[in-house]
Amino acid sequence: MGIKEQLQADLKAAMRARDETKRDAVRLLLSVIKNAEIEKGGELSEQELIVLLQKQAKQRRESIEHYRAAGRDDLVREEEAELAIIESYLPEMLSEEEIRREALAQIEAVGATGPRDLGKVMGPLMAKLRGRADGAVVQRIVRELLAERAS
Repeated sequence: MGIKEQLQADLKAAMRARDETKRDAVRLLLSVIKNAEIEKGGELSEQELIVLLQKQAKQRRESIEHYRAAGRDDLVREEEAELAIIESYLPEMLSEEEIRREALAQIEAVGATGPRDLGKVMGPLMAKLRGRADGAVVQRIVRELLAERAS
């Protein structure tokens, strides 16, 4: 079952269970998907759906940070609940160790020698890890590895 079908089934289940948090989060995700499909002019692939869900998860993480800074614990809890629901539809993310291994392999493949080779490494690496790793984490790890090589 694809992500979209799973969301539709989970929406029905949440409505039957009267789980308002899950119902509202899933409705929002289905709405975002529908808007993206209208914009594209057709169905989204599973990979495109994953990218869309990751974007939604990233927005929730950023909102959580802002609400925490503002002392709005009530909104933090709401966003964290939505984030947990969104993440349940995403594939398992790679650990930092797995990202580090992939990054080292890519650095070797392109022959990167220092921080100025970041672009050479990041493009192909992100294409390979898309949907399985957060870009900010990947960039941080690659910067660390390139800095080690330069010294």
